[in-house]
Amino acid sequence: MSSAALHSPVRPSDLIHPIVAGLISVIVNYGGTFILVFQAAKMAGLSPELTASWVWSISIGVGVTGLVLSGMTREPIITAWSTPAAAFLVTALAHTPYAEAVGAYLISAAAFVLLGLSGCFEKVIRLIPPGVAAGLLAGILLQFGIGAFGGMNVDPLLAGLLIVAYVVLKRFTARYAVVGILVLGLAFLLIQNRIDLSGLELKFAAPVFTLPAFSVNTLLSVALPLFLITLTGQYMPGMLVLRGDGFKTSANPIVTITGLGSLLMAPFGSHAFNIAAITAAICTGREAHEDPSKRWIAGIAAGSFYILVGIFGVTLAAVFAAFPATFITTLAGLALLGTIGGSLASAMADAKTREASLITFLAAAANIKLLGIGGAFWGLMIGLVAYAALNARLPQPRTRLPQT
Repeated sequence: MSSAALHSPVRPSDLIHPIVAGLISVIVNYGGTFILVFQAAKMAGLSPELTASWVWSISIGVGVTGLVLSGMTREPIITAWSTPAAAFLVTALAHTPYAEAVGAYLISAAAFVLLGLSGCFEKVIRLIPPGVAAGLLAGILLQFGIGAFGGMNVDPLLAGLLIVAYVVLKRFTARYAVVGILVLGLAFLLIQNRIDLSGLELKFAAPVFTLPAFSVNTLLSVALPLFLITLTGQYMPGMLVLRGDGFKTSANPIVTITGLGSLLMAPFGSHAFNIAAITAAICTGREAHEDPSKRWIAGIAAGSFYILVGIFGVTLAAVFAAFPATFITTLAGLALLGTIGGSLASAMADAKTREASLITFLAAAANIKLLGIGGAFWGLMIGLVAYAALNARLPQPRTRLPQT
């Protein structure tokens, strides 16, 4: 992107789409995966105060790092908590002293700071072929696209309304399709009294400092898996989302700044935050804004919404988590349709790498889980092996010289 495009003026009409994209990404994150944080806190036996501190630290940290990175790069850098790490902690915290868990969070965060400063991660990202990266992204997002229509089995009226509204809006006013289904869906849920706001009481969250403790056992059983799961399950696909939509910011400052943020917030309960993958795709594609140079506003909006939730602790997070699952999955799937289609088109564009890209897509969509590592990593590894096997130049036999 040219410097002129990056510094083009922002008009009021440029704000609505990226702001709504940022809001949807936040709703999807809290409504879709944040329940894992509550489950992990319950397994650890945390008090309501420590649980609220965890929500505060992770929401504020994600918001501030997203604001800083998006403002600094003028690209939609969406940060989020590590969802696969939260899933891992649901079982790990059941038999880990909380102070030692906080120590593990610190060690993992420090490792990310060192990784970002080393510059190694950016070099690895650049080695991944574009077709394989596009296939990986399409495979990761496929389940969300399927989920948009799978909601018809659970709540056909709500899912059907959103799908029909999306198609109609796409036909007559494509720019406002995602905005329209968000507003229509919320109105429908309110009319049906399916969002209970009666118990909503805005209370400021109070951060609680926990003195970390360290042990070799926790280093190996919590800190190391936390680092590897977050690296392979969040940072890798998150950077490929950015690259897939044409944004070229180096991974190094992203890893360093999110690592520093995690380091600062760990004593207050934050397990890890990083660049987002799935929810980032809502903000990096054309649905956020036709002009890529305006999509950074979505990063600012998402960061601001995260900070707002963090200020009020578990209150607003619980509201988002109370949204019907069908609303969350259908909204996310429809908002990601453009990105899924674009990724598939990019993956299949080059006939020479099409089969390797297809293998990557299918392997990622299969969501293989081995050795505690999620599907994004295995999809990428299988795709790279297929790419090397199908496209690497084989050694040519040496021509034998005639004997004299």
